[in-house]
Amino acid sequence: MKAISYRRYGGPEVLEYGELPDPKVGPDEVLVKVRAAAVNPVDWKAQAGYLDGMIDAVFPVVPGWDVSGVVVRPGVSVTEYAEGDEVMGYVREDFLSHGTFAEYVSAPLRTLARKPRTCSFEEAAGLPLVGLTAYQALRTALSVRSGETVLVLAAAGGVGSAAVQIARHLGCRVLGAVRESGRERVEALGAEPVLFDEPTFAAQIGALAPRGVDAVLDTLGGPFLPHAARLLAPGGRLASIADGDVLALGGRYYWVRPDAADLAALADLVDEGVLGVRVARTFPLERAADAQRAGAEGGLQGKVVVTVP
Repeated sequence: MKAISYRRYGGPEVLEYGELPDPKVGPDEVLVKVRAAAVNPVDWKAQAGYLDGMIDAVFPVVPGWDVSGVVVRPGVSVTEYAEGDEVMGYVREDFLSHGTFAEYVSAPLRTLARKPRTCSFEEAAGLPLVGLTAYQALRTALSVRSGETVLVLAAAGGVGSAAVQIARHLGCRVLGAVRESGRERVEALGAEPVLFDEPTFAAQIGALAPRGVDAVLDTLGGPFLPHAARLLAPGGRLASIADGDVLALGGRYYWVRPDAADLAALADLVDEGVLGVRVARTFPLERAADAQRAGAEGGLQGKVVVTVP
């Protein structure tokens, strides 16, 4: 099969386009013909070696964890899917090797759900990692409830925008911390914007929520995290997906996990019109390095997606 891979840690320059062996299909796995795979910051962080202390790499590594595509062959124990089914997945293994930037990927059942009927393969590929992160952080790490006020840091980003939509669906009032360029985006999603302006940040939130906020989801890390922690109401909860310093602030550091049931719930939210994914740019598979550069440059309000013919 054609695939993107790297044989050593580094930046986009280490990515190679060429032939790799077709993946084997285990008993509880599904062989998927890839139609699209999304670019995420964790892809280039893992590729640069930043996760080496946590996750082993078996070279050559095919990058990518997000995918949408069509079932080619179910494993011998699989009854949940049949040839031709359209699926999406967060195909994260316990090591780096068999990713989604390829013509085919063998995906464990725990990583898959049926693709939403109402969105394209490109949009579906952009959903799993950001959607699962937001969904699990809100429901598991923060246990948000209807009627609560939730502050989302970097609310115009991939995880942030998903979190705004999901929190609104759960019945929460949402404050979205953004730069000026993201104000209209979070307002359109139903959040009340708060600008990332350090001198006035606390005052802005104090004016909107004088008694404090019930939960804070940090998707960015950095200097605004401790400010947000001080704005919690009594009994308020704090979680970050981006900054381990949250532990010292009494919060929870959360890492998303593959979960088929959660992914299916996200697909339902898409089909119900509750949750949407914006695709900013697409690149063909052979230009995955350019896709990675575009994602790393930032400034895009939407996902960067690699497409496979």
